[in-house]
Amino acid sequence: MDEHYNQNYTKDQIEVILNEIKECVLLNRFTISINDKRKENIDFIKEYNIRDNKQKSILLNIKADDFCHSLKNDHKGYEDEILYVFVPQMELYNADGEAEMIDIYTKFNIIKSPKGNTTIVISFHKRNKPIDYLFR
Repeated sequence: MDEHYNQNYTKDQIEVILNEIKECVLLNRFTISINDKRKENIDFIKEYNIRDNKQKSILLNIKADDFCHSLKNDHKGYEDEILYVFVPQMELYNADGEAEMIDIYTKFNIIKSPKGNTTIVISFHKRNKPIDYLFR
C-alpha cells in the first residue's frame, strides 16, 4: 500500500462520508469529471453507454465495503483536499450487449460550502491498478 494512502478509518466514519457523497448525488450537486485530463472517464462512459440515470444509480449503490483509501489531493492549490476512493463491483453491458462484472474505480472530492456540499467524481472508470479494500 502506498504511504500516501490512508486507511485509518472506522466503518462508521466511512458511512458518514459516503452519506455526504450520496446526498450530493441525490440533490444533483455532483459532477463527473469529463475533460481532456479525464479521457479514461469519457471512454468508460461511452464503452458501457452509461447515461446520466445509470451514472447516478452506480454512485448511489456504492457501499462502505467498497472503500479502499483516502489520499491528499496533490494538485497545486488543492493540497488541503482529501480524496476518497471506492471500487464497487457492478454488472454493466458492453457495446455488444454482453453483461460484464466490472470493478469501477471511483475517486471523490467533497467540496464543503455553507450553501451546501458538492461532490466532484474525479475518477469514474474501470479499475486499472491493484487496490486493497479496507473492510473486506
